[in-house]
Amino acid sequence: MEPTTPTDVAYVLNRGERAGFDTRQHLAKARQQAVARGFDELLIVDVDAHHYENESWPEIVEYIEDPVLRDTARIGAGGSTGGVGNPLVYSAPRQQNVAGRIRRYQLRGSEQVGEAVQRDAAVALREMDSIGIDYQIVFPTPMLELGMHPDPDIEVALSWAYSRWFVEQVLPADPRIKTMVYLPFNDPEASLRVVEHFADKPGVVGFMVTATRYRAVHENRYMRLYAALQERGKPLGFHASVYQQERMFEGMNRFLSVHALGFVIPNMVHLTNLVINGIPERFPDLKVIFIESGLAWVPFLMQRLDNEFLMRTSEAPLLRKRPSEYISENFHYTTQPMETENREALEFTLKMINAETQLLFASDYPHWDFNLPSTVWDLPFLTEKAKRRILGENAAELFGIDPSSGRAVSGPASGPIRGST
Repeated sequence: MEPTTPTDVAYVLNRGERAGFDTRQHLAKARQQAVARGFDELLIVDVDAHHYENESWPEIVEYIEDPVLRDTARIGAGGSTGGVGNPLVYSAPRQQNVAGRIRRYQLRGSEQVGEAVQRDAAVALREMDSIGIDYQIVFPTPMLELGMHPDPDIEVALSWAYSRWFVEQVLPADPRIKTMVYLPFNDPEASLRVVEHFADKPGVVGFMVTATRYRAVHENRYMRLYAALQERGKPLGFHASVYQQERMFEGMNRFLSVHALGFVIPNMVHLTNLVINGIPERFPDLKVIFIESGLAWVPFLMQRLDNEFLMRTSEAPLLRKRPSEYISENFHYTTQPMETENREALEFTLKMINAETQLLFASDYPHWDFNLPSTVWDLPFLTEKAKRRILGENAAELFGIDPSSGRAVSGPASGPIRGST
């Protein structure tokens, strides 16, 4: 006997096709909000959104150049969870769906989009049009832990295959979809090869390091990479992720706890090493972004580093100003997940980081804690100018995006999208 309620979790999970999951329907209220607030009339650039590369794993596998690794990867390419369960990728058990309460994780794989446009692009466009986003920078998801793989050759091979697949198969579908190409950062030479190969590809607006890794970002062997990025004017993003096997987290028994710290600490370490070792002085035009770590940690680090620096300036001989000045002038930050519970603290945080020029909107969709543009637009202490800059103008300038090359499509959440059937 079938359940009488179509939203019953077991029914939805077991009969995904009959449930008819559709991103536009899922975001129907977001579409209403976008229309009510006039987001379709604003330039909105989403600097951090995700797709699940495991849903396209069989295609990505074929881009692996090493024949032995390619055959190994094919072992796990038959199922919809290929990327997570594949022998090349290690991933911890996830609790992000909150015990099944957030159903889009399970159902996105069964969403029907037709054959006229690449599937990942079609789903992304549905989300963008629902929320009111003009341009979106899309990242992988399970691969965010790849920097912790014990074999750096695996990171190089898999990230190269993924990047080729995404650039060749997904980006051509629509100019509104962009990406920051994954850098296999544990191998500086391989990272430089990635920059040289992908920097001029259409839709590539920068390069991304998965921040969860132990490699010291100030090591001399990365200087050629930074020089290449600075020369090409391409931003370097450090995208946070959670690694629940981290030794310092082993006493934490809740995903909540690990998420609160795990998405922050690696970027705190990387930012500290960049500043104290004078990377902004050596590469003053290098654009660096810290992604998906929230913002509350930044004022703490500014104060902490200033205090230490003023007592031990001899240990940072390249610095010509306080660490806090580099942090607020040389780096950019993304909004998600912006800590909004204490408005006074948030207002002070945005002031300290020069949010009007340094802050970038990010939705982080489809993750469990994603944000809508209203997270920024509804803040009463921001001027309209500041809101417009944070929601889109800062990112357009940073990434060199021409706002005239595409706009969000207005219409009901259940309506068609470009190229769909």
